[in-house]
Amino acid sequence: MKDIILIGFMGAGKTTVGKRLAERFRWDFIDTDEYIEQKAGMAVSEIFDRYGEENFRARETEALQEILQERKEAVISVGGGLPMREKNREYLKKLGRTIYLRAQVDTLVERLSGDTARPLLRGQDLRARITQLMELRSDVYESAADVILDTDTMHIGRIVREIAEITEDLRQAEKNS
Repeated sequence: MKDIILIGFMGAGKTTVGKRLAERFRWDFIDTDEYIEQKAGMAVSEIFDRYGEENFRARETEALQEILQERKEAVISVGGGLPMREKNREYLKKLGRTIYLRAQVDTLVERLSGDTARPLLRGQDLRARITQLMELRSDVYESAADVILDTDTMHIGRIVREIAEITEDLRQAEKNS
């Protein structure tokens, strides 16, 4: 079985869903932001502040290369901007099945209100910035995804169940082909 990769905007639930899925499958859980933080010895926001966004994006690509070489079954939650690089999308396809956890701007604004840790949202009108980034990212997320789940009205448990069912269906299809 291939890995399960969760993509989507900040606040879409990738990390929360990913941890629950990993528990359910008894797989490893990898959050690319945490992976990068551990290697760098500093928070994502500090990497942005010290070295800039482009340096962070290069670290994301490097992290995917390393994860790809490890080749163990895992649920992988990636940063919201990671799929924007074409090379990263290629790595995601090699890693496994990509699931886009899609949420509407209103939902994201509600979830991200008061969050000061996200470098791309700091010091900006939250709704305007989320809308701007979503306009840039939505098509890329959709084209990179094997499956799209609209999560606005879904409880975490239901999202996990749906992904588990999809994964089981894909396993069966692989066995039968």
